[in-house]
Amino acid sequence: MLKSFGELKAKVLAAGQKKVIALASAADEASLEAIRDAQQALGVECLFIGDNDSIIAMAEKVGLDIKSDNIIHTNSHQQAAELAVGLVRDGKADVLMKGQLPTGTLLKAVVDKDRGIRTGGLMSHVAVLESPSYHKLMFITDGGMVTGPNLEQKQAILDNCVTFAAGLGYNMPKVAVLAAVETVNDKMPETVDAGRLAEMNRAGEIGGGIIEGPLSFDLAISAESAKIKGFTSQVAGDSDIFLAPDIATGNILSKALIYLGGAKMAGCVLGAAAPIILVSRGASAEEKMLSILLAMAV
Repeated sequence: MLKSFGELKAKVLAAGQKKVIALASAADEASLEAIRDAQQALGVECLFIGDNDSIIAMAEKVGLDIKSDNIIHTNSHQQAAELAVGLVRDGKADVLMKGQLPTGTLLKAVVDKDRGIRTGGLMSHVAVLESPSYHKLMFITDGGMVTGPNLEQKQAILDNCVTFAAGLGYNMPKVAVLAAVETVNDKMPETVDAGRLAEMNRAGEIGGGIIEGPLSFDLAISAESAKIKGFTSQVAGDSDIFLAPDIATGNILSKALIYLGGAKMAGCVLGAAAPIILVSRGASAEEKMLSILLAMAV
């Protein structure tokens, strides 16, 4: 169990692994600030793909020293995406990171049948949050990739996240399959899926974690709420992974915790041949730095 990003950083530093990031369309101020901070704190290396002059000018602005050999000049976002993905595919970079380019442009290069890094399974997003109101890191999935997952896709999203958590040292993460209520209701399809996932876990069809669902968010994070409601569970009040019923729920939950609850967030796309740092172009340098930390930890 990781209680904070500070513990995650200590884990990365203890491992002592030097990893290389391929930053696509690198002339992005927040991304370059994040790389600067990651170089100082984690010893990360980076290959910068994009317009040479723009990258140098932006790097000077944020105080980042870039060797000319580490810049690969391109004339378009599409070319930057393709080259960055190629560096990961060829083993010259360990992590793919989105800079100042549209998400769709980067993902098109990622899923290219001949030159991409998709492994064949479902790709999904995980947001890892450190909240001052919760006793450990929260893994919220999927608020960034799969819009309205069916039962099979929810299982794949869960598999991605449980495997990811295992790479961070989690043996049997506790999974809350979120809904508005704690009982299965045929008029609320998300509760039916949640109940089915929990049944599959109890039957041994889904392993790697302890799955409980449907669970309302208050029970997922509060043992006191579970006690008041008379709800007995290994997961309630101590959840690690929060499986959202759809992208809107996952996205809104994460942003509510950040903007109203003072949480810090890191984000990563799972299910490809390498971690993909895919955060909003409007994300802060701190969020991008923490996302680098997250990708470095696996």
